[in-house]
Amino acid sequence: MSTTAEETNDKSTREVVAEAGRRRTFAVISHPDAGKSTLTEALALHAAAITSAGAVHGKGERRGVTSDWMEMEQARGISITSAALRIDYADRVLNLLDTPGHADFSEDTYRVLSAVDCAVMLLDSAKGLEAQTLKLFDVCRARRMPVITFVNKWDRPGREPLELLDEIEQRIGLRPTPLNWPVGIAGDFRGLLDRASGTYTRFTRTPGGATRAIEETLTPEEAAEAEGEAWTQAVEELELLGEIGADFDVASFMAGESSPVLFGAALPNFGVSQLLRALVDLAPPPSDPVDAAGAGRPIGAPFSGQVFKMQANMDKAHRDRMAFVRVATGRFERGMVLTHAATGRPFATKYTQAVFGSERTTIETAYPGDVIALVNAAALKVGDTLYAGRKVEFPPIPSFAPEHFAVARAVDAGRYKQFQRGIAQLDAEGVVQVLTSDVRGEQAPVLAAVGPLQFDVVSHRMAEEFRAPIELAHLDYTLARRTDAASAPVANSLSGAEVLTRRSDGELLVLVHNKWRLRVIQRDHPELVLEPLLAGGVEQEE
Repeated sequence: MSTTAEETNDKSTREVVAEAGRRRTFAVISHPDAGKSTLTEALALHAAAITSAGAVHGKGERRGVTSDWMEMEQARGISITSAALRIDYADRVLNLLDTPGHADFSEDTYRVLSAVDCAVMLLDSAKGLEAQTLKLFDVCRARRMPVITFVNKWDRPGREPLELLDEIEQRIGLRPTPLNWPVGIAGDFRGLLDRASGTYTRFTRTPGGATRAIEETLTPEEAAEAEGEAWTQAVEELELLGEIGADFDVASFMAGESSPVLFGAALPNFGVSQLLRALVDLAPPPSDPVDAAGAGRPIGAPFSGQVFKMQANMDKAHRDRMAFVRVATGRFERGMVLTHAATGRPFATKYTQAVFGSERTTIETAYPGDVIALVNAAALKVGDTLYAGRKVEFPPIPSFAPEHFAVARAVDAGRYKQFQRGIAQLDAEGVVQVLTSDVRGEQAPVLAAVGPLQFDVVSHRMAEEFRAPIELAHLDYTLARRTDAASAPVANSLSGAEVLTRRSDGELLVLVHNKWRLRVIQRDHPELVLEPLLAGGVEQEE
């Protein structure tokens, strides 16, 4: 009996929907030094994706984290770029998108948040909610993204757990609903009391924390005997939480109104398996995406995906350029020819990989929620849509409002072509925003950044990758506003302001010295268009 094309399509659609249901795509957001990269490695270790976990500040034989591949990252012990890691665990596929923790690289983190369905908010047990965490949480809230909270570093001295929960609710209006509770104060971490089962998991550290911690499950009676007063205190605190209704609720979690909270310590791998289980059980699978016109595209429709990150020269031996694409709908197969929505041109996918730090593996197939890296993607830029079948184009990914500006010039005029090529590539990758004007000319573009460390990355890569060292002259502007063609000539004639064109999208931006000068301009010229730059509906602070 022959199989009709319609039956084949139905079978393929069912397969895509089933595979999408197995995916959990999430990012970890935090303030610098909260332990984000260490947690990323610990999650991978527990799912057996790697054999030993690294730490940001490697000592002795303990290696640096796999995801921090760039020389600057390894030298400074910070995450600058993003990495994508696939973890197969408990019949689920977890796609973990690691992100920069440093505030200067907020824009890269924002782009990653556009490609995930859930976020893990990582808090330092001693410091609680910090500035960068608050800023990134605002992006999650604007997207109504579910957030799971992980209180890290409970093996070090810190604050009271009830105090941390109160801070979460009071400062960001997110109702905390703990799934487990620490036994022993911060700095004397004994184990975790599971709220649902009442059982106690006791942890034993392994040498250096480089392998999975040993876990032992005890009954409440055994725990009471083993831990004494520490167990009694934990039970009493949980009873208090029960009385005030701090119980997990699926609907409020999915609406971004409450957050399940877990405790642990990523460095010695305490509480990491509990976080993995929460991601499997609670994090949402991919859903039908909405295109630029506001119409939904069924998740089982033919392939479509959006570029959320560009990265070049990840492999020094090949000098390549990769586009990281979040699969939105359909089944991806390596070798398929897609259509580039922006140009209508075909795009071949012969070389497709999964990338985590310096490690690469070839991807043959992928489903909604997965992240694929397309090699030799010179024609693509951040926000671009690729599709098969019926045309679709997803909304662009907005840019963060820049706060730092500098004019870039080539040190060696004889390497001007390399200078131009390097600036264009870093612009396409989103490392910085590149602004130009007829007055300044193409030989002196203005680089716009969220934080000054972005300039360090640009200088390093221009010298190392393009052999075109640059000199930067910093400008006295501190904010930017969007304007239009009618307002631009007037705005450009005003003192303390300058109009430039953002090369990536052609937007006209007015750079202003400070917020006080902006207020004077708005008062004296109310007819001018001076729109705040938005990031997912969140206006950047002045």
